[in-house]
Amino acid sequence: MLRSLWIAKTGMDAQQTSLDTISNNLANVSTTAYKRVRPIFEDLLYQNLRSPGLNEDSGSYLPAGLQAGNGARIAATQRINSAGSLVQSQNPLDMAINGNGFFAVSTPNGVAYTRAGNFMRNDKGQVVTADGNVLLGQTSIGSTGANATGIQIPQNTTSMVIGSDGTVTYTLADSNVAVKADQIAMVNFVNPTGLATAGGGLYYQTASSGEAVGGVAGQAGFGTISQFYTEQSNVNVAEELVSLIAAQRAYEITAKSVSASDQILQKLGQL
Repeated sequence: MLRSLWIAKTGMDAQQTSLDTISNNLANVSTTAYKRVRPIFEDLLYQNLRSPGLNEDSGSYLPAGLQAGNGARIAATQRINSAGSLVQSQNPLDMAINGNGFFAVSTPNGVAYTRAGNFMRNDKGQVVTADGNVLLGQTSIGSTGANATGIQIPQNTTSMVIGSDGTVTYTLADSNVAVKADQIAMVNFVNPTGLATAGGGLYYQTASSGEAVGGVAGQAGFGTISQFYTEQSNVNVAEELVSLIAAQRAYEITAKSVSASDQILQKLGQL
């Protein structure tokens, strides 16, 4: 079989994965705090038919070798963690991180991390995500599952203020004194790109991301928290459409390589 058939097959597989990645970016253009993903291509192992620098009988070295490539593949998909634009809302529990850091939430699978700050309250008064995962404060950062009390806001609260440092205070209906509920826990990683994506805007720690480093919003390199704002997706629709067209054209050209190889094989069969 012609080597070009296998090479073209690897190229089509790589472009298909690229199309899948771009389509997922476009599908999440309105997802809160979604981070776009880009595919990283690499060439496959080469077959050395004649190694560069081979010593000839004359005593000199060949200036160039003969190496046959074996196609391409997607080596990784890299998440781009640049900040999205902030959009104002009317929900006092909406929060956006201006800078580095993640919110920590308790899930059935352990502590997860997110930048999606569209929070709300559950029947217990806890601040939770849309999926019911409890937002963790500084006093509850180590608790998970049923043990995670998180940040609780009483039912008869008339107003609530979230400071830029993550301090949550509320005022009850029968009092004018502001009560501190807790301070929102902030977490960051040496390599945020190494976090495992779990869907729902959640990420989990891995060996590639490094250990979670806790801190306070606005201190030691952590971003500040803005109440009444949410972070939007960082997907640029125009840029993704250009990438989509380029990937489509690359797929079509690679497919023509298959047709050319097929025609050559037909000619050989007629000899």
